[in-house]
Amino acid sequence: MTARGAAVALLAVGLGTAACAALGVGDTRADVVRRLLQSMVQIRTEREGGGRRAASGIVLASTEKPARSWILTARHVLDPPTGQQILVSVPRRKETFPATLVAASSDVDAAVLEVSGVSLPGVRLKEAVQLGDEVWVVAFPWGRRLTLVSGVVSQIAAEEGEVAIVGSPRMVDASVSYGSSGGGVFDLGSGALVGIVEGYRTARLTLPESHGQSLDLPVAGETTVISAQSVVRFLTTSGLGHLVSGHR
Repeated sequence: MTARGAAVALLAVGLGTAACAALGVGDTRADVVRRLLQSMVQIRTEREGGGRRAASGIVLASTEKPARSWILTARHVLDPPTGQQILVSVPRRKETFPATLVAASSDVDAAVLEVSGVSLPGVRLKEAVQLGDEVWVVAFPWGRRLTLVSGVVSQIAAEEGEVAIVGSPRMVDASVSYGSSGGGVFDLGSGALVGIVEGYRTARLTLPESHGQSLDLPVAGETTVISAQSVVRFLTTSGLGHLVSGHR
């Protein structure tokens, strides 16, 4: 085995060990919630010109020595990818950790960050769901407190003209807001990740006597999702498939 092959093998062992912390058999509802919350992070970006953004992220995998974690989030939060500082906050810890962009998809709204100095449990993935399956959406709306809301899979991704009831989730009816992009959409029963929040549909509201000014308000129950299947495809083509190879 070459030195590079040995390094990859050691990384795979480390990732597999970290993933085991996220698995459980016969877990209670409280156990499932506690486990998935451990894999959530908050993301903030600060640009050279003073612009700031807030988003959410999911831990895909980690190693303990050295301590580092790989975070999945929505790509649009990081566009353009240069001229910014990316910071990651972990629940129950006061310090923040600098992150670097490892990969960004050109096909779907997904990106991966690497964070040094912290090792967090990775999520499990579930690539197929059924219309009406119950889910939890976990994120940091408005860049503030960690929030968990429930909902159901309200739309399955399908080709034009196809009526699909099983497959990859495209929409859930749980309401979200700014700062929720990249948040986790989890299967309620198992806690497995079925996708991440891409965004939400909005309705434009013009207020009386506002002199033509309008507000774009989130439409309740129309949250779009990047499916776990799309995430796996993105990771594989980016050479990062090993991050989730033991989580499915």
